Amino acid sequence: MRTHLQRDLEVLTKKLLAVGSTVEQATTRALTSLIERQLEMAREVRAGDAEVDELEVEVEEDCLKILALHAPVAADLRIVIAYLKLNNDLERVGDLARNIAERAEFLSTREPIEIPEQIPVMGNFVRTMLRECLDAVVNADTALARKVLDDDEKVDLLHKQVYGVIARRISEEPDRGEELLQLLSVSRYLERMADQATNVAEDVVFMVEGEVIRHRSG
Repeated sequence: MRTHLQRDLEVLTKKLLAVGSTVEQATTRALTSLIERQLEMAREVRAGDAEVDELEVEVEEDCLKILALHAPVAADLRIVIAYLKLNNDLERVGDLARNIAERAEFLSTREPIEIPEQIPVMGNFVRTMLRECLDAVVNADTALARKVLDDDEKVDLLHKQVYGVIARRISEEPDRGEELLQLLSVSRYLERMADQATNVAEDVVFMVEGEVIRHRSG
């Protein structure tokens, strides 16, 4: 019975990583469409969100089947519970990538506008965090997971800087207010992506160590 459980968990892990890979690619393409004003790429990201949704449903169904068929306990039960939460977090990142693509699509139809330098830096941090939290899942690496938690603070700081930049530029360029607010939304979506990656990292710690570290300070 345990051999069957381990096989099903291995299949589930591969599917979860497929969700993560799809989401990471969507994030990269959404940011590229924003920075390079690629309208068609933005539309492709929006259309591709349906694939992420389908994968998320499939992974959730597999998690529930494992719970029903194998009744896992201890570490195996923590893995399935963590995967359910990870799956939801990754799907949310996919939604946020779609939101960025929507802003990129809008901005590509307007006169070019300077993007705050912090936004590409935030994007690089977010992509790294997503990659590292998925590596932490595969390798049950709590040290790497905790690194993701530290990087989240850096993204939060960059978002605060973007807020200041946008506020100043709106006062200087009131006629570009709508476009500038779209850029502020992009920054906010990236900050939320980092939060979701942090959730994944916290779930890895729970999965490996059985310790719940969400909502803890310090």
